[in-house]
Amino acid sequence: MGTTASAGSQPALVAPTHQTSHQGNSMAEDRSSLSSSSLQGLYIPNSKAKSIITNKVAPVVITYNCREEFQIHDSVLSDNYTVGKISDAMPEHYLVLGEFFMVQDVSSRADVLNTTGSYGAPNFRKAKGSYPLYGMGQPSLNGFKQVIQKLESEVIFFCVREEPIVFLRLDKDFVPYTPRRKENLHENLHHLKGGLRAEQLELSIRKELCDFAKLNENSFYVYNNIEHFKDEPQHVRIMSEEDIHVTEEVYKRPLFSLPSHRYYRLPLPIEGAPMEEDFDAFVNVLRESPGLSVLRDGSRPLPALFFSCQEGVGRTNLGLILGALVLHHLQGAACASSILYLCFMFQVDRAIEMCSEMHNIKDAIYENKRKLDGIAEDYQIQGSSTRGYFLQRTIQSLERYFYLIVFNAYLHDQYPQLFAQSFSQWMCMNAWIYRLLGGIDRSELSAPASLVTDGSRILVSSEYLATDLLGTAKEMRVSNFRRVLKTAVYGMAQPNSEAVSVVLSYLMDERRKHSSMLWVNLQEELILEGNGQMFTPREPVCVEQPIPVCVQNMQQLEVLPVHLTGLLKGRSAKEKQMRMLKSCHTLQELFAQQKNLHPGLTYHRIPFSDCCGPKEKVFDQLLEAMKSTLAEDPGSAFIFNCSDGKDRTTAAMVIATLTLWHFNGFPECGDEEIVSVPDAKYTKGEFEVVMQVVRVLPNGYRIKREVDMALDIVSETMTPMHYHLREIIICSYKQIKTAKTEAESQQLRLRSLQYLERYIYLILFNSYLHLEKKDSWRRPFSLWMHQVAARAGIYATLNQLGFPEFEAHKDSPLASLRYRWQQPSVHSLPIRGDFI
Repeated sequence: MGTTASAGSQPALVAPTHQTSHQGNSMAEDRSSLSSSSLQGLYIPNSKAKSIITNKVAPVVITYNCREEFQIHDSVLSDNYTVGKISDAMPEHYLVLGEFFMVQDVSSRADVLNTTGSYGAPNFRKAKGSYPLYGMGQPSLNGFKQVIQKLESEVIFFCVREEPIVFLRLDKDFVPYTPRRKENLHENLHHLKGGLRAEQLELSIRKELCDFAKLNENSFYVYNNIEHFKDEPQHVRIMSEEDIHVTEEVYKRPLFSLPSHRYYRLPLPIEGAPMEEDFDAFVNVLRESPGLSVLRDGSRPLPALFFSCQEGVGRTNLGLILGALVLHHLQGAACASSILYLCFMFQVDRAIEMCSEMHNIKDAIYENKRKLDGIAEDYQIQGSSTRGYFLQRTIQSLERYFYLIVFNAYLHDQYPQLFAQSFSQWMCMNAWIYRLLGGIDRSELSAPASLVTDGSRILVSSEYLATDLLGTAKEMRVSNFRRVLKTAVYGMAQPNSEAVSVVLSYLMDERRKHSSMLWVNLQEELILEGNGQMFTPREPVCVEQPIPVCVQNMQQLEVLPVHLTGLLKGRSAKEKQMRMLKSCHTLQELFAQQKNLHPGLTYHRIPFSDCCGPKEKVFDQLLEAMKSTLAEDPGSAFIFNCSDGKDRTTAAMVIATLTLWHFNGFPECGDEEIVSVPDAKYTKGEFEVVMQVVRVLPNGYRIKREVDMALDIVSETMTPMHYHLREIIICSYKQIKTAKTEAESQQLRLRSLQYLERYIYLILFNSYLHLEKKDSWRRPFSLWMHQVAARAGIYATLNQLGFPEFEAHKDSPLASLRYRWQQPSVHSLPIRGDFI
């Protein structure tokens, strides 16, 4: 069966039916008319056609001798496409992919090194030193041929652009053009959605451009001068697909004439660090390149690594640094183990210096921070905070530097092993790196205390933030006071000094007789007592949102309020906001006073992030504090509090309950309750990812049952709070469907994943308590997770966290450790401190 009709002398006019649009729309039957006035005519030779049968796809032609049958697929419908214009003074024309204008890719001003004439590409250069590392901006087809001819050795070429590019015929050359949005004609497409690769988009764009040309006398409008729009737009003649090249055609065709030439599309981000899959793609090139193997023939020259982006600056520079690190390890560079990480940093700094002719990553960090520090008063640009913008730029440039050091460590570990692990796998085996990256923004540490006294922030009382759902404030002077059944574990909201005294007296009375008590405050915010009330600083525009302080050690959280209380004590009575605060005390002062009255009291501050799965070090700190207390007095009481006595307090009480059961013995597990409510499977915690972890753990089902029993006992007295960890996981997820905005939807998705992660961590911690009990838990939980759980693939599972039972796999960044552990909700707060 053929696919097209051959030309003939006596054509018969046949109008084709409507076919599907380029965007995969369903076929519109109501527009399947064969009217020749609305469609271009198709010519089929009468000498061959016996009959012509039309259908909803295309005309079917049957020849006279019935030996040939074929369809015509050559129809173009103008109403499939969107039209638009840049301004009222410019012509209207078809838009690529329904919304974009085609703009010449590189302006002449971008060629800072002035190499287009001599080398064929803008900003062509070789890195400093002896390594065969080359970079350039986007060349035309002839320009690329000219560059390749100058490099006689083996060349591994990387196009590091993520945006689609097409090359349009211009005289005897093919010149690159890219789709741009009307709102910003200078900015390329990035962060492509829907998993579409640039290569797929390029083919779609070429198909559309050919269609547009057919509808407009074989020409299409493009823009070359978007600065002044003189003589714009320009006409480009397109007769067929041969007048348009996609990237692959430009860069891969030299393979047939230059066997040593190889080409890869390696999309790198314009800002920030590459994703793990980007590093994986780069490592795959190393794996399949004999010239880059540690087993290579040392007598042969190194292959040239060649990187190209649009202007040959940012992404090209990043590629050059990656190449320099690879060649550095390939030459056998070694680090002394005693100074390993300093050596990794030194090697990265050296690579940055080698490749710094057009751009220096470290200089970018300093420049962004200088601009951030130079903003004396924050202001808005297009609805966004200027300080927020430059803080984000500073963090992104720092993350890029950070990931280069990490990738260098990966090369050191995996190059000798021929990359037995991908970069993604290696990162999951070293998940502590994600924890380190999550604390990259410590600006709140330097937020001045004067923010409260000048009115930029307000002090909000704990009574306002913690609704007394359990009705304990009248008797115990603190909201939501409760005890775990048959266990000396207590929880509550943030108490003031009076409430602390009442609680301690309650625990030491004749009925309970606790002579020693461990009190753990779980808040990661600044807290102080004024006039007998507890206060925490908040932003006036979002009073409900906590302001966490990322600290390296617990003592920092206790020291910071000292400056604030000192400032408040010194305020004049004339200043209205501070008039009522006649006394101010920090938590350390409050508990030091109580310890004088109750010598058996031990106080700890262990910051615990709200809603999130606890950090590994939180388990370490809680367990160590409990072990020390129990070693002195097995009958000690354990008291936990957060802001409202709900989220973090409950999690800590579960951890403490499991720990005490391991010391004192587990209660008998009753028969499993038969639950007949909707989603009963999930209210019992039987999510697919949870059961995946349970199946891996020794005695995993028993481990999970024990955690569920602890959750049930801790939450037994919490019915008025409507809070149970297993139930809140599914409740948070279900609320996504009713979210009114995308931001709200993302916040609920994050919340459900964080609670799911917390549940998994409780199961892992209980498994750790069982397996390490024989050694009295000498190995910390954090080390056990790194040495044992990581090898079992636990972090790999947490790095793809989701709800596959409810939805197909979605490419959500929140599923990954990298994004989930950065606590995106915090970034919505104004930036008050300095980035340090």
